[in-house]
Amino acid sequence: MTASATAPTSLVLVRHGESVGNVAATRAEREGALVVDVATRDADTPLSERGREQAAALGAWLAALPPDERPEVVWCSPYVRTLETARIALDAAGTDLPLRQDERLRDRELGILDRLTWRGVLDRYPEEAERRRHLGKMYHRPPGGESWADVALRLRAALGDLQRRDAGRRVLVVVHDAVVMLLRYVLEELTEDEIMTVAREQSVRNVSVTRLDRVQDGWRLVVFDDVSHLAALDAAITEHEGTADTGG
Repeated sequence: MTASATAPTSLVLVRHGESVGNVAATRAEREGALVVDVATRDADTPLSERGREQAAALGAWLAALPPDERPEVVWCSPYVRTLETARIALDAAGTDLPLRQDERLRDRELGILDRLTWRGVLDRYPEEAERRRHLGKMYHRPPGGESWADVALRLRAALGDLQRRDAGRRVLVVVHDAVVMLLRYVLEELTEDEIMTVAREQSVRNVSVTRLDRVQDGWRLVVFDDVSHLAALDAAITEHEGTADTGG
């Protein structure tokens, strides 16, 4: 039996749509605030209106894929924003795929730094900010939280189950930005320097698509952080904002 026969044929990694937490974090950074104003716990933070529109656009993209490229099963973080993204997309695509929730696919936990902006970390925990700078993103574990290495460890376990359960299938995985990065780190067998270079050069945008295909000796990256399926939605929003700005 070949290696590819014991694993999914492809993994389509999607970050959730814009959440109300993303909106609040952007506002907090713009205003120089110390704390992100979000009332819900991280796991319960829902999509924004724009996030729901993005998820529907993802569904239209899924529906337009050739039959031999469409996902056959979905694995999803159990957080509200990821589940909403998956369910809205599947509904828009007119498909009812099996959806498996797995807590090992959840977002990175930040512990005492949760909801703080970088200014907030410097103000409230200056020693922790220095420790983070010294250790780097891969190995810094805030009290009560996780390092990137911690997340990678649980992802390795989740991937083991995913590969056994859905061997030979095309799998859609709806998760979070750091999780997409770390799935690349694990699947492509990257080094710390290599994944940190990727993280510095390119973010994982909301509802972006990253695809890896199974090959004989591992996984091959096909596309990373692709948001071309949002072009029509973004153009419509830009046009609306332009009209509002001119008062027309």
